[in-house]
Amino acid sequence: MSEPGTPQAPRRAALTFIFVTVVLDMLALGMVVPVLPHLIEDFLGGDIPRAAQLVGLFSTVWAVMQFFSMPVMGALSDRFGRRPVILLSNFGLGLDYVLMALAPTLSWLFVGRLISGVTAASVSTSMAYVADVTPPERRAQSFGFVGVAFGVGFVLGPAIGGLLGSVDPRLPFWAAACASLLNAAYGFFILPESLAPEKRRAFEWRRANPLGSLRFLRAHHEVFALAGAAFLSSLTHAVLPAVFVLYAAYRYGWDEKAVGLALAGVGISSALVQGALVGPLVRRFGERRVMIGGLLAGTAGFMLYAFAPTGLWFVAAIPIVGLWGLAGPTSQGIMTRAVGASAQGELQGAMGSLAGIAMMIGPTVFATVFAWSIRHDASWHVPGLAYALAGLLVFAAAIIAARATRPQATA
Repeated sequence: MSEPGTPQAPRRAALTFIFVTVVLDMLALGMVVPVLPHLIEDFLGGDIPRAAQLVGLFSTVWAVMQFFSMPVMGALSDRFGRRPVILLSNFGLGLDYVLMALAPTLSWLFVGRLISGVTAASVSTSMAYVADVTPPERRAQSFGFVGVAFGVGFVLGPAIGGLLGSVDPRLPFWAAACASLLNAAYGFFILPESLAPEKRRAFEWRRANPLGSLRFLRAHHEVFALAGAAFLSSLTHAVLPAVFVLYAAYRYGWDEKAVGLALAGVGISSALVQGALVGPLVRRFGERRVMIGGLLAGTAGFMLYAFAPTGLWFVAAIPIVGLWGLAGPTSQGIMTRAVGASAQGELQGAMGSLAGIAMMIGPTVFATVFAWSIRHDASWHVPGLAYALAGLLVFAAAIIAARATRPQATA
């Protein structure tokens, strides 16, 4: 096949590939979640306390690698095009899963996790691809479909990984490798380039690093403010993996099955909102109103999580929190219009870097708040304090986003 040298009109096959890429990336990441702790435990001879410490270290290292790699991937895609970065990342991720599946020692597994933090950073390039091939007025809807891909991958990944891991703890790594390598092969034949050569720019290390990303964001006032709001939202996302399971068990006495069904409901609600509601609502009310509405819905949902007196009330809040999913695609749509075509990769890399910071600190923040809230004496016993904090953070994001995009500020 000849290399597509010029950008082509948006094609359903190309956008479908990006959707599949994100699904498979998230599916592969999700598949190893249930088995990685057990594999580490096996290497340590069943030492569970030590294994728990290393699981935390593995997660932190992965987030750190994402933090540094996202801006590099974005800058490389602005220089060489989106196609080679996406395909090489998928191929590298597949080989890395093979490395982890064959890892004879814990050190090998650790190196594999380091590499996966780099190769999994192609999501930022995929988002830049979507911005390249989608008209500005339809980007929010397209980013919504990418959000659906995230949701599908995160819902199905752990479930598949758990089933495969019950057969052999290394089997999910092999499955993840097959998914990534098949995706790379599929994309090699059908994925066109989206960034024209005349729109590319030189690669510079001063831009391809987290500090350079922050300077880039600060140069665009509206984008910088919305990036701050997005950071608060990314930070808030950490409350779900950090607190959800323990909170539901502590306050409502839910078992593993009930928690699993509730988490599936969270993923399904978010996917439905981003896949079915973003486009029609943006056409009816505009991106700004839908974005702010989504953030306010998230605020209300998290506050209901925090103070729901029964499990039924907690379940009723799930679709309300799902409406929070309106905010991400719409804010992305607004930000991509504020920068040129040659900087879409840098923008997405910068946003990915901020998300990496949130992934590093968010789980510790919310887990600590939850632990403190249930240890406090009965005079001020608020087990939902972590969710209340999440609601306040999302409300702060709504205020920032509203101020940054008010008509008189952008006129």
